[in-house]
Amino acid sequence: MARMNKTEAVAAVLAATTTEPIVCTTGYACRIARHLDDRPSHFYMTGSMGLASSIGIGIARETGRTTVVVDGDGSLLMNPVGLVTAGALPALPLAHIVLDDGRYASTGGQAVPSRRADLGAWALACGYARADETDDAAQFADLVRAAVARCTAPVLVVARLTAADPPVPGRVEGDLAEHARRFGRHLARNG
Repeated sequence: MARMNKTEAVAAVLAATTTEPIVCTTGYACRIARHLDDRPSHFYMTGSMGLASSIGIGIARETGRTTVVVDGDGSLLMNPVGLVTAGALPALPLAHIVLDDGRYASTGGQAVPSRRADLGAWALACGYARADETDDAAQFADLVRAAVARCTAPVLVVARLTAADPPVPGRVEGDLAEHARRFGRHLARNG
């Protein structure tokens, strides 16, 4: 069994996608994604913690395209209404990926009670078609590939992160409005 860290989990998501819109939650997930492979299909949240799923739901609903949300455990617990909303839309093509390291990593490492909650059971109770969880890097990569390739309903894949992270890249820099415009142009061209 190959344990994984946040960088490996984000890399697996990027490897499973091409032009699909990806909404990365605030903090380290967006910084890592931008560092690994900055694409026009990435929407980097640099604020609004807890709203990655809300943004992803809107994109999936409006475009009808498979949309990937890379969420954090703390972010998901801050706004569980995303699970309820996505679950109420049974044909929503949403691959909801949760990186669960049990802490608010980018704000000081405070504990998140995510390990006390069964996020998969919660998603299924809200109406998600599938919910999978693993702490194995290879299995996680397979689950994400399958979720993206066959996404016709909301699915949840939880990565239990147990390995140490390498140093996290710096903050997303540049004109944030231009990042949003670039993402909008991508959606218009690939919709």
